[in-house]
Amino acid sequence: MSVLDKFRLNNKVAIITGAAQGLGKSIAKGMAEAGARIVIVDKNYEKGSKTAQEIAEIGVETLACQADVTKEDQLKMMLAEVLEQFGQVDILVNNAGICKHIAAEDMILEDWQEVVDINLTAVFLCSKLVALYMLGNQQKGSIINMASMSAYIVNYPQAQSSYNASKAGVIHLTKSLAAEWATAGIRVNAIAPGYMATEMTKEDVQNKPEITRKYWITPTPMKRMGQPEELQGAAVYLASEASSFMTGNTMIIDGGYTIY
Repeated sequence: MSVLDKFRLNNKVAIITGAAQGLGKSIAKGMAEAGARIVIVDKNYEKGSKTAQEIAEIGVETLACQADVTKEDQLKMMLAEVLEQFGQVDILVNNAGICKHIAAEDMILEDWQEVVDINLTAVFLCSKLVALYMLGNQQKGSIINMASMSAYIVNYPQAQSSYNASKAGVIHLTKSLAAEWATAGIRVNAIAPGYMATEMTKEDVQNKPEITRKYWITPTPMKRMGQPEELQGAAVYLASEASSFMTGNTMIIDGGYTIY
């Protein structure tokens, strides 16, 4: 097998959560171009279906599933639907996430809990359910968690303690699951993006251009925000045989922001 062949995802089935738009959609597209069959999981079924249709044009089978990633019963139904259609799961990308810019002293418990539930608890729930299938059926698989450079630094000037804490938790959860499942052939890694040009950041960039340039772009050595497609290569690498000896690691892709 050539080194380029190791990056191929032919005959693999990849589940990507929160994939109707943004980073999840871009990662799904990249994996489809590498040959994987794609499952788009999102609360917004209409938008998820549209994304699945777009990706199907690449020439791979796709499936759109509606699910709230914080609800275990909905995740079980999603997984059953995937197995009914494809008969296997090889890759899981835990991408669904939210951020609330609320000062800690003003944040009510419900807001904190929502961020932690989606960004961290859902990563555990999805990973557990998919791993149970992998452990019992194929003894092999790759789980990729979406962390953030915010797990390593405190973003400024926006207050987002709940987001930062949840993403730090994702990194340690990644290490813990990787350690537990390593001998079973299930690899668990993470990607930690910097400031990315997505729907999540669009409003801030448009409404606060001077602030985002001063605190987001200027401190980034590459002097720009990342584009969603710039995570595709890392995601395909972590999902493929090219990274067969890599587990428990986090790839920081931030234009150099955390250098300083």
